[in-house]
Amino acid sequence: MDGFEVGPLTVSRLCLGTMLMGTSTPVREAHTMLDAFIEAGHNFIDTADVYGDGLAEEILRPWLARHRDQVIVATKVRFRGSDPGGEGLAPDRIGKACDASLRRMGIDVIDLYEVHAPDPDVPLEDTLEALDGLVLAGKVRALGASNYPAWLLAWAARTQDCYGWAPFAVLQAQYSLVERSVEMELLPFCRSAGIPLTPWGPLGGGFLTGRHGRGIVPPAGSRVAEAADDLEEAAQRRATERNFRTIDELRAVANECGASVPQVAIAWLLNQPGVAAPIIGPRTLEQLRDLLAAASLSLSADQLRRVGAHTAPPEMYPNRFLAEQNHINPEQPLRRAGHPVSR
Repeated sequence: MDGFEVGPLTVSRLCLGTMLMGTSTPVREAHTMLDAFIEAGHNFIDTADVYGDGLAEEILRPWLARHRDQVIVATKVRFRGSDPGGEGLAPDRIGKACDASLRRMGIDVIDLYEVHAPDPDVPLEDTLEALDGLVLAGKVRALGASNYPAWLLAWAARTQDCYGWAPFAVLQAQYSLVERSVEMELLPFCRSAGIPLTPWGPLGGGFLTGRHGRGIVPPAGSRVAEAADDLEEAAQRRATERNFRTIDELRAVANECGASVPQVAIAWLLNQPGVAAPIIGPRTLEQLRDLLAAASLSLSADQLRRVGAHTAPPEMYPNRFLAEQNHINPEQPLRRAGHPVSR
């Protein structure tokens, strides 16, 4: 199985998310799914201290005791569980949360420790210094960010570089055929800075499973049906004509390839430059086996174009402005301080 470099780590092209383990997915089936995942040649496991209020990490403990040297484990810190003091990114909170995650999973070091989201109440420098301390202490091998806007990720990268602190080696962000906002600023920055992206929600919160379409009521119990109205995955947010056209195209390409709709949606992501490993979150072993086939699905350039044709984000200022200027006179040399700059 091909790997992708994330800082000092080499991860598989698919990442198995554990958010549903212990809640929607029974423990025994969760362990069976983890077995199937590594047997298929993958090694990247994603969890968080807030998933199931720590239950997802605890479920991993007995399994990791048998397979620790076969996997890269990522977990996250930021949000509150049942611990009243367990929220935010203050240095003391980060240290305690890291120790708690290590204890719950029964491991000595976390391969990838990610900030689940920014904390506006804590100075960025305090958070970054505390994270660097975990790397220096040998508790964490690499760091990552999640749900950061491009400007803040750039600020963090510059700060880490200036102080010689451990850098963010990866960004985890929502990215799918029905949510492509990262293509406007985040993904271009990540590509230029050499920070790979691990997309969460690669199936749009269940919208790209092949079970949804025009005039179809979301099936009871599905992620889309159960999503609260204010969530990204809410049915009314997803039910747009451009998204339905994308589903139509996914079905057409899936039929051409003898594949499933989810497989094509994941394969499209795997073909986007800068994407390391989409985080898949199957609820059952059957769903996992279907998604695993996406890693070996080959799509033609025309199929990739067709699948992504309807949901590309619009060009906005300054990108649109710059593109128009370059189109007007693409041969005009760039200038700096009154002097031409050769192209």
